[in-house]
Amino acid sequence: MSFRFDEQELRGLAHRLHRTPPGAARFSDDDLNPEARIIPPGVSPKPAAVLVPLVVGENGLSLLLTERTAHLASHGGQVAFPGGRIDEGDEGPVAAALRETEEETGISRSFVEPLGFLDTYLTGTSYRIVPVVGLVRPGFTLAPHAGEVASVFEVPLAFLMNPDHHLTHSRQWQGKQRFYYAMPYGERYIWGATAGMIRNLYNLLYAPR
Repeated sequence: MSFRFDEQELRGLAHRLHRTPPGAARFSDDDLNPEARIIPPGVSPKPAAVLVPLVVGENGLSLLLTERTAHLASHGGQVAFPGGRIDEGDEGPVAAALRETEEETGISRSFVEPLGFLDTYLTGTSYRIVPVVGLVRPGFTLAPHAGEVASVFEVPLAFLMNPDHHLTHSRQWQGKQRFYYAMPYGERYIWGATAGMIRNLYNLLYAPR
């Protein structure tokens, strides 16, 4: 089946997303590493949420991502979805994802229409992430947070939803080989939890049935 990767098609597929935030994490950084796990058993993860922002454009949908500043103590220089911890004042993961997106990128929540949720993802740093899929209408103004975001960029959804671009790479970690998903796009290296969640988006919406 061929896809157009446009707004109308996405709205027709959105029923395949979770309508409410999923409970326990179904996927994690350890999924490809049964012999080299980094998530301690019985860990109490910190609640977090990210926005999976699908931007409407003349040539179809694109996925908006951020590159974190290099000096950050955690995941410096890596490609990530906008998002972060769910604070006590947030009314759930949607509110947290929209707040963090506005703080990190400058995109006002008035431009974002939440469509549903991907499966919950547990990271090696013990964050339990709820990915919120949102449709972003054009006209927004970017204002990246200087202390956290080095750049904001877009990747065509058609590229990311092509399974030929879902690679498996590996690195040495404490004497063991650890594997992870990677989706290189030009000079951008999308990998780890971000690539894992993009893979989940593909499996929920665009994978053959």
